Amino acid sequence: MIGARPGADNRAMSAAPLRNDVFLRACLRQPTDYTPLWLMRQAGRYLPEYRATRERAGSFMGLATNPTFATEVTLQPLERYALDAAILFSDILTVPDAMGLGLSFEAGEGPRFERPLRDEAAIRALQVPDLARLRYVFDAVAMIRKALDGRVPLIGFAGSPWTLACYMVEGAGSDDYRHVKTLMYARPELLHQILTINAAAVAAYLNAQIDAGAQAVMVFDSWGGVLAHDCFARFSLDYTRRVMDLLTRERDGRAVPRIVFTKGGGPWLEAIAACGADVVGLDWTVPLRTARARMDDRVALQGNLDPAVLFAAPEVVAAQARAVIDDFGAQRRSDGRWGGHVFNLGHGISQHTPPDHVHALVEAVHGHSRRVLSASP
Repeated sequence: MIGARPGADNRAMSAAPLRNDVFLRACLRQPTDYTPLWLMRQAGRYLPEYRATRERAGSFMGLATNPTFATEVTLQPLERYALDAAILFSDILTVPDAMGLGLSFEAGEGPRFERPLRDEAAIRALQVPDLARLRYVFDAVAMIRKALDGRVPLIGFAGSPWTLACYMVEGAGSDDYRHVKTLMYARPELLHQILTINAAAVAAYLNAQIDAGAQAVMVFDSWGGVLAHDCFARFSLDYTRRVMDLLTRERDGRAVPRIVFTKGGGPWLEAIAACGADVVGLDWTVPLRTARARMDDRVALQGNLDPAVLFAAPEVVAAQARAVIDDFGAQRRSDGRWGGHVFNLGHGISQHTPPDHVHALVEAVHGHSRRVLSASP
């Protein structure tokens, strides 16, 4: 059935009790003893063990569509580092692939669709996919959740409707977004058609991940920042809000935090904070203190170290991490309200990052935040 939820069989119901819930509490702006940390793309090419697993899998898609391999690489960074959350190993383009666009990954070229949406007939024919075609993702979520054995929470994710539309129309990554922006200005009704389908698909996809065991979910609006100031709300944020409105809010008696990250979203922080997310992710261009003041602690914040910092010496990495912690400030405000901070990078970790530098980052975040929070009123 179209839109059925294969994850709804409660395979994670018997999962072990969660032993470290600091990430979830920070997402909900509840007091924590230290600032939790996870990294976008934390399971990836910077780790030699990931590269070895990918070689065994034969290809990226061979890795991502095999729940056993996906579980293995999801857990790899947690074996190295004291991270406070795991994130499902997958790709944001699994949804349009299930729509029949023909996803492939060529070495050195990134993702590519065999059948991009370049004419009205193809757009009119687009439908929310049968989620049974994404069963491998939900199986991976359930398998990862079981393998974590309550160590840390598991984050599920999807691309935003706008970001997916960019890939679906362009057919690959883009420097100028010529095809999708031409469609936006020349035939906006067709782009809205794509976005409407994408929003319904993303919501169903994330809810199925929650059913399978994801304890938080994140929407990556990776290309929201390429939109003009008067286009962001209409073509990106309005559809992310639709997704937020449709998401499962609670599972197994516990809230399921919703995270939205818009790369380049600094101009629209107040609007993003009002979209229904519990957490707003920030890139490295906006000071946490400034973002916190603009959003008035209506949401928790996630971020926002420049990933390039990790190329510097470990002592520089540690100093920059401490600066991010200090920039956020105390959790508790003078009026008694609480803010929440999840430490992360401002975008994904680079494949060229020295793994030992990540050790320095984790130790600095946990150590310094404990000192800061223990001294706070």
